[in-house]
Amino acid sequence: MTIKEWYIFALSMLPFTELRGSIPLAITMGMAPWWAFVVAVAGNLVPVLPILLLLTPGQELLTRFFPPLERVFQKILRKTRGKGEQVKKYGALGLLLFVAVPLPGTGAWTGALLAWLFGLPVFTAFVSIVLGVVLAGVIVTLVTVGAFEIAYYYGLEFLLVFLLLILLFYAYRKWVRT
Repeated sequence: MTIKEWYIFALSMLPFTELRGSIPLAITMGMAPWWAFVVAVAGNLVPVLPILLLLTPGQELLTRFFPPLERVFQKILRKTRGKGEQVKKYGALGLLLFVAVPLPGTGAWTGALLAWLFGLPVFTAFVSIVLGVVLAGVIVTLVTVGAFEIAYYYGLEFLLVFLLLILLFYAYRKWVRT
């Protein structure tokens, strides 16, 4: 792999960019869309299993050294796992769909944290997150390639106006909820 590919791989491992930021960047840098998808998805999946496997031991270690945190963790876990009916109803499919939505805060890192909070088995959570990341990668790749095609044919101004309308709609919906 080239330096550019390693850069995209590493960028997709970070919790703030994940593949939602690395795929468009890779395609902008001239990488083929299918290869950008493969590199970004692979990089995005690297931290998932360690996160799933280390959250519980990390919690136990923190509470051993800082006993007051035990009550905080137990309160959070009791509250989230108390919603057991909703988790049982949607479970792995809900986690998959959550991770697949290519919006900020809905990636593999957040999915792994939610799986731990809701007490999902590690294997089930891992499979759901992998499938969600692949689906999100497909969506982001298709949207990125489509956005570049629109910008090429209709001009960058059209794309910027479209993005501005989406942001205004999102802000309006958020404002109406409060």
